[in-house]
Amino acid sequence: MPPFALNGTKLRERRLAAGLRQADVAARAGISASYLNLIEHNRRNVGGEVLERLGDALGIDRASLAPGSDSAVVEGLRNAVARADSASEAVELDRLADFLGRFPGWAGLMVALDRRVQTLERAVETLNDRMTQDPHLSQSLHEVLSSLSSVRATAAILAETEDLDPEWTARFHRNLWQDSERLALGAEALVSYLDAGSATAEQGIAAPQEEVEDWLRSRGWVFADAELAEGLEDEIAGLASSAARQLAAGHVAQAAKDASVLPMPAFLAAVAETGPDPFALASRFGCDPIAVMRRLAGLPDLSAGLVLCDASGTFTFRKAAAGFPLPRFGAACPLWPLYSALGHPLQPVEAVVEMVGQGGGRHQVLAWATPQRPLGPRGPELRIAGMLILPAAARAKPGDRADLAIGSSCRICPRAECPARREPSILS
Repeated sequence: MPPFALNGTKLRERRLAAGLRQADVAARAGISASYLNLIEHNRRNVGGEVLERLGDALGIDRASLAPGSDSAVVEGLRNAVARADSASEAVELDRLADFLGRFPGWAGLMVALDRRVQTLERAVETLNDRMTQDPHLSQSLHEVLSSLSSVRATAAILAETEDLDPEWTARFHRNLWQDSERLALGAEALVSYLDAGSATAEQGIAAPQEEVEDWLRSRGWVFADAELAEGLEDEIAGLASSAARQLAAGHVAQAAKDASVLPMPAFLAAVAETGPDPFALASRFGCDPIAVMRRLAGLPDLSAGLVLCDASGTFTFRKAAAGFPLPRFGAACPLWPLYSALGHPLQPVEAVVEMVGQGGGRHQVLAWATPQRPLGPRGPELRIAGMLILPAAARAKPGDRADLAIGSSCRICPRAECPARREPSILS
């Protein structure tokens, strides 16, 4: 959308709100009334000195008339329309400039509400994941319900039995107090766990892997090669649990090995030449594609996500990409390429996927699985699988279409026609 389209509508709406005639405004700006009429109806481009004079004549801030000043709102409105699915067909996109020019406040409110909806959707995805798969949450809920049932049973005996022996009455009172204490402690632990703040890690409630991921997130997922050489012992020592410190040390050691095979200056030059293609880069450096994926996930300008798992499908590393939420536990549609690679080791898996309910955002996913036999040919085979998640624009070609439409999980996916659906959606 050209910027002058918004300006023309904005000038017309400000003039009408002020009760001014076109001839009066045109005279103040030093242009003809007919020219102003063309500008207001978006039939003539306007900029530079003429636009400044019109802004002064109508009392409009020049910054609001600058090219691109409304681009963020326009993009937000388009995203809101794209997320509306079937309802988007009735939206008059060709009149977007008129709407924004006449009702800038309502336009901004719509964008803010759409962002709020996206935030709530991500919260629902996280809570749904916890409610269905999180073993700690399941155990905590069982503890609370068990204590509550015991309190209720004891209280019922005391309330309904009139001739209860004093000794038994004292015993039931003691049991009631103990169960109440257990219920209070269980509820407090449950609330602390659900409060996903920094306090959870300090109290030891967060899993060690989540504690390491929080630490990596605080660093922006980036390690300088010089930092890896020093080992980062002081930062690792600051983690709360010994298990987290051990996992973090292993992660830093692996990153140092990757850096030795893929030194950053040569690696950045290769990425600039070939693009973020882990398979081409692995062939160029003679290394495992998963090592390249780990290295690419640490480039801040790439905004790439990465998930690693072992042969059981259990996550060993998880870095989400914007618009591509990853489950914390269990399987979900976003992991199909990862598990496909896990079942076909040494075969590249590539796909362009579209995440339902995330504004129609598309991503390029590239997955690979490497078999390992650390105990020799007769030992058990271990597999490490990785899936790199890139914005589709990073490697997309003109005319590319999404190979796969996916949702975060069946329970909150609105695609009723999906042939792989396992359970009804709570959003349908």
